[in-house]
Amino acid sequence: MTESLRVVSSPQYRTGVTSAGERLAKPQRYSSKLALVLPGGGARAAYQVGVLAALAERLPDLEFPILTGVSAGAINTIYLASHPGPLGRAVAGLEVAWRGLTTDQVFRVRAGSLVGAAARWFLASLFGRRTGPTPARGVLDTQPLREFLEATIDVRGIQANIDAGRLRTAALSATAIDSGRSVTFVQGRGDEPVWEGLQHAGLRTSLGLEHVMASAAIPILFPAVPLVGEFFCDGSVGQSAPLAPAIRLGARAVFVIGLKTHSPDTSLVPTTRPYPSVAEVSGLLLDTIFQDQLEADADQLARINSLLAALPAQTPAPMSLRPVDLLLLRPRRDLATLSRGLATSLPREVRRIVDSLGGRREGAAEFLSYLLFEPSYTSQLVELGYEDLGAQWPEIERFFTKLERPRDGTD
Repeated sequence: MTESLRVVSSPQYRTGVTSAGERLAKPQRYSSKLALVLPGGGARAAYQVGVLAALAERLPDLEFPILTGVSAGAINTIYLASHPGPLGRAVAGLEVAWRGLTTDQVFRVRAGSLVGAAARWFLASLFGRRTGPTPARGVLDTQPLREFLEATIDVRGIQANIDAGRLRTAALSATAIDSGRSVTFVQGRGDEPVWEGLQHAGLRTSLGLEHVMASAAIPILFPAVPLVGEFFCDGSVGQSAPLAPAIRLGARAVFVIGLKTHSPDTSLVPTTRPYPSVAEVSGLLLDTIFQDQLEADADQLARINSLLAALPAQTPAPMSLRPVDLLLLRPRRDLATLSRGLATSLPREVRRIVDSLGGRREGAAEFLSYLLFEPSYTSQLVELGYEDLGAQWPEIERFFTKLERPRDGTD
């Protein structure tokens, strides 16, 4: 027997059918130690919205008491943390926002920014009048993104959700440029741990849009953002352990929506391709910053869980380690390949920069996929995320079934 489902999804209705093995959740509550981790990836973060839309459809009572995000994932995180409704309604609103988002609502090219900075540096050096290094203000102006966020998100909803018990903690990470430390800005009930280390720190604060802008400030491309007396850039740059903030904040189970396809084939294939363009090299660097660290951290957590499981019964865990259930959902298709041929949808000024960097080459799809905030691309990502959760549902269902608790139970 099958049961039809219908979920409102702008601009059209999305319909689907559940099989006998795909049950709709009955009323229940889930562990308060459950975390959602949303990594960065520029425009690719639209994929996370599709995954969450399908998840909320299948588990309508699901809540994520702990939310952490970085870079473009920070945008999705703060939207979910501040929305007053249940997960399904929050994701529906987020989907509408992503489907209508365009590049000129995220950034615009600073007129003469790169050329002007280079010229000022050259002339100052030529005449010996340099008074200090030329500041890197960012090639692109992100004021449009700030205005879009101001019109879309009311951050006062974060505290309202905490007070109502729907949210325990929300956290966004950014990288301090002077020290290179990853700093996680945390808003919660007031009993969250803070931490201080050479490479990472946790700081209690009231989250605002400036934290989102800092977390998403890709170096050189986007301007750094001043916070707590320092300038901050994209949180993925200094975050060697993307899962650490959620775990430090008490998570015992972590659901991560990754943005990179798992590719086990690492064999080298001879090639006669031309020397790589700037866009191709930049795509590799962006992938390393945004995606590879997450994969390494997930592998590390798996090893720790295996070690703890191998300890004899009643043996205390070393260094106060504890097992953490992890489910990392990866796209079944390479998200970058979906961007090929879509550069023409970019604004003319952005397209010129992409072209000058070799962004039309087939191998530059990685680079293009981070900048292509256009419905022709992001709508495909939303739909793919929705489909991927359905295709991987049995494993996902097992993960959440372990976390079910009676409504009068304790965590």
